[in-house]
Amino acid sequence: MFKKVAFTMYPVKDAARARQFYETTLGLRRGSSAASGVWTEYDLPGGGCLALFATGDIEPSANAGGCVALEVEDLDALCTRLKAEGVQFKADGIESPVCRMAVILDSEGNAILLHQLKRSAAG
Repeated sequence: MFKKVAFTMYPVKDAARARQFYETTLGLRRGSSAASGVWTEYDLPGGGCLALFATGDIEPSANAGGCVALEVEDLDALCTRLKAEGVQFKADGIESPVCRMAVILDSEGNAILLHQLKRSAAG
């Protein structure tokens, strides 16, 4: 019945500010988007799509329980750079048996989990 997760959508209040964060701070490349900024997609190299939806009907939240997890190559280097750029961290230094994680907030207040597999788990 279901084929796949088509995309993950985050609500944003300020489309230009959100695009700045995702494109400049995180370095994602914009894909399909509405000229008005109401809808913006970021297709990720390993698959998956993150979409931003500028709306006043849905509130951004870091406390809703769900978040997108972005796999990264070097969590320590990325966290150091993001902290130097003033990105807000919700959690840092999270360890699991297979990965290390940190949770940051985007410019709108949505949580993003940064995830790096440990060497033994990565293969």
